[in-house]
Amino acid sequence: MYVNIESFPCVRLLNLSGEIGCSNPGHGQIIAPVVRFNSIDQLVQPSAVLLPLDQMSDFFLRVSNDPELYHKVAGVLVESNGVHNSLLELSPDRKFPQEDFAPYSNVSHDWNPAGSGIMWNRYDFPAFLLSEESTQTLRKIADKNEKSNNGYQANVAEFDLVMQTTRAETHDSESCLKEQSCLPLGGQSVWASLPAMSNESMKHQKPIIMVVASQDSASFFRDRSLGADSPLSGLIALLTAVDALSHLHDLSKLKKQLVFAAFDGEAWGYLGSRKFLQELDEGDDSVNGINSSMIEQVLEIGSVGKGISQGHPLFYAHAARNSSISEKMLDALQSGSDSLGSDNVKVKPAAASNPGVPPSSLMAFMRKNTSTSGVVLEDFDSQFSNRFYHSYLDNPANINSSAIAAAAALVARSLYILATADMPVDLITLNNIKVNVTLVEELIGCLLTCDPGLSCGLANSFILPSNSCPSHYVGVFQDSPPSTQFPAYADDTSRFIWNFLADRTGTMAGNTSSCTGKCGDESEICVGAEVEGGGRCVVSTTRYVPAYSTRLKFEDNAWHVLPVNSSDPMGAADPVWTESYWNTISLRVYAVQSTSSDWLVLLAGLSVTAVSYLGVIVGRTYISKMTKRD
Repeated sequence: MYVNIESFPCVRLLNLSGEIGCSNPGHGQIIAPVVRFNSIDQLVQPSAVLLPLDQMSDFFLRVSNDPELYHKVAGVLVESNGVHNSLLELSPDRKFPQEDFAPYSNVSHDWNPAGSGIMWNRYDFPAFLLSEESTQTLRKIADKNEKSNNGYQANVAEFDLVMQTTRAETHDSESCLKEQSCLPLGGQSVWASLPAMSNESMKHQKPIIMVVASQDSASFFRDRSLGADSPLSGLIALLTAVDALSHLHDLSKLKKQLVFAAFDGEAWGYLGSRKFLQELDEGDDSVNGINSSMIEQVLEIGSVGKGISQGHPLFYAHAARNSSISEKMLDALQSGSDSLGSDNVKVKPAAASNPGVPPSSLMAFMRKNTSTSGVVLEDFDSQFSNRFYHSYLDNPANINSSAIAAAAALVARSLYILATADMPVDLITLNNIKVNVTLVEELIGCLLTCDPGLSCGLANSFILPSNSCPSHYVGVFQDSPPSTQFPAYADDTSRFIWNFLADRTGTMAGNTSSCTGKCGDESEICVGAEVEGGGRCVVSTTRYVPAYSTRLKFEDNAWHVLPVNSSDPMGAADPVWTESYWNTISLRVYAVQSTSSDWLVLLAGLSVTAVSYLGVIVGRTYISKMTKRD
């Protein structure tokens, strides 16, 4: 009997210099007996290794450096339960994630001390993360194989993880895009202004305060990229801060314009932020209403889900450069902290010994314009407090909703202080800026769990999700970037963010009839267009911006890699990530008899047949003789 196994694959990704991730080595399925990890030193044939989660990093490092062992591994099955409470750290990323994009030379700093780097290696064998139920199934199968010493029966795993780039023998992004055996990584970023920009305000622009967060994560296993602390806690804090500020009146009287952005593809070369800056340079419709010269300050909300110290919220402000504007941002954060009073939300400047800002979207802004003034708000000082960075264990159990709510309150009040500029701060208004703690809990449930997941009431008021279980892997960019603000394939998370920001930053339009697409006025957009009964038109400046490599161009129905452009300072460091096509991905187990057993059964069958035949001949002879006598 075949048993299909619920599991999550490690897949093949490519860049300009080679490949990473996992794939069957050839064009066909892999079938191998299941053995426990503790038996690998006694392996006599290629086997499917059942691997405890706490041994994952050491095993993949060992395999990469031991050719003899490498050839004995037919596939890897990683257990997903049993050590959750005792496992202290698991991060398959590097100790300095995306170091090539750093705007400073000291890249030896270990921001991520738990990092093993195993997700950046190439493995010519399949690897799957098992579900908790599947883990129990495979443990029983491995135990049966251990107890079956006579070799009569073996329980095997059948891996179907054949990548199209392996079939086509295209082993880097440029060749696989040319042969169309892969697609570039990419998605849709979202930005919105608060308040909405009118045609008049666009003519007389105010200085812009950009507030940014990332919306995608990464993992060794493609579809288990939740990123609860890094970076979704920052995104949830941003959305909650927007909600808090949206209740204020007369925001148009503030001296500065607030612009919020959720960038996609940041885990794979800062795709979203770099493409956003390129679109600004080119004046594309996706960024109509803003230009880079008006961006005065950038405040990024990074990982804030673990920002609790001795029972109280504590955050660190990492400043981009020593400038008067950066000092004003730090002062505003401190004033915001002071205004929260009894909530005891503390913020400290990051250590001066740090080489610069931690890995963040702010790096893209700094590399584009070295005079950029910005601050990254994090829950750590010199090293990540998240010991499960870019691991599937960075899940809701890894964050504290109170820390996220505190970060949202701190950001909302600090932004109001910054936006008043040289005007006196209205203390009554400032103290009335309060975050909705229930909204934080709801967003965690929507964006980080399967129950309710994106089937939650909040999401269902805006979108019809394709999958209730969220995953924040960026995905692939399928064809030419849309010229419309209604991309046909924006993923569930991007569509939810777009609708949420449009709803919170918008004002009701004059026409109150329902809508299913475009609204009558160009300043209006349709919120909740997917839901039954249609959406509603609001006046809002909310836009999608494509997020894919700035070194790619879609032309003649295919993607092409462009040479490095001097106007794109990060282009030379851009790996240009792509993902291989595949037909199907599956994992199943079943029992097979060994070859020697098959021969024994055949011989036994032949023997029985021969004896039976002789018995018939002897019987017929005997009966014939007896008949003649009669």
